[in-house]
Amino acid sequence: MNAGVGDMPRHRPVLYQETLSYLAPFSPGKYLDCTAGAGGHASGILEASAPQGRLLALDLDPHAVALTSARLAVFGERAVVRQGSYLHSREYLQDLGWGKVDGILLDLGVSSMQLDEANRGFSFRQEGPLDMRFDPGSGTSAADLVNHLEERELADILWKYGEERFSRRVAKAIVRARPLATTAELAGVVRSALGRTKEAQDPATRTFQALRIAVNNELAVITEAVPRLIALLQPSARIAVISFHSLEDRIIKQCFRRESQDCICPPEQPVCTCGHRASIKIITPHPVEAGETEKMENPRARSAKLRVAAKLMEMA
Repeated sequence: MNAGVGDMPRHRPVLYQETLSYLAPFSPGKYLDCTAGAGGHASGILEASAPQGRLLALDLDPHAVALTSARLAVFGERAVVRQGSYLHSREYLQDLGWGKVDGILLDLGVSSMQLDEANRGFSFRQEGPLDMRFDPGSGTSAADLVNHLEERELADILWKYGEERFSRRVAKAIVRARPLATTAELAGVVRSALGRTKEAQDPATRTFQALRIAVNNELAVITEAVPRLIALLQPSARIAVISFHSLEDRIIKQCFRRESQDCICPPEQPVCTCGHRASIKIITPHPVEAGETEKMENPRARSAKLRVAAKLMEMA
């Protein structure tokens, strides 16, 4: 049974203490939570920035917005929750009359709360429609991709976003089994196509990850959004990003590295012509991972990686 707005969500924030420690919220700071989920991190930021700290929480998922709104209601006007993409954070901040902020959190991927909701179609462990959209009210669903893409296009998605070695075999099996309407049907096709493997994870994991990323255009949004978010930081303010698989983490690592360098010209070029100037300092040279206790208590934490950077003073 799914949790209602008035129920305590089962979702537990990953790397909670580590994230708050690096963001170091203070009063009267202003903060941006780009992916509110059930409001766990947001609540912690508001508690740490009392009595005057404020926070804007965004999420594409209307159910997450409802949960976060209920959870943060105790903070009154200090908390503002909006349904929308973090790609458009600047516009939401402008609507509030805010300039730059004192900290930003970006918790990527699908939440355990969304995985628990069978009707959202994110999980192969529960019977549900093939949806996988963060915003169920718009965009292309996983069923659209599975049932209408050419076999080659489907294989490319599974390889690019799921790093599925047998993408062609899986795509061929999916096309032969069309039409597919449920998560159980798709998972069954993938498992049959791959057979028994020595891996601990379910054979359908990579296919479901790839389709979810493609449906929500996740990697392109991350790539475009992170430099925009960095530009919204006050000097010395920090951005904390939690990722859950190598594709996300690689994008964050590369973006942070690029934005922390004064010159991004090719190494073989003798004279700099790019004019690029470093805008951040990397605080975590290596990603922060959850401790063994958290990994045991929260399986989702096993793959979580936290990277943090601080905004530099802007040059005149």
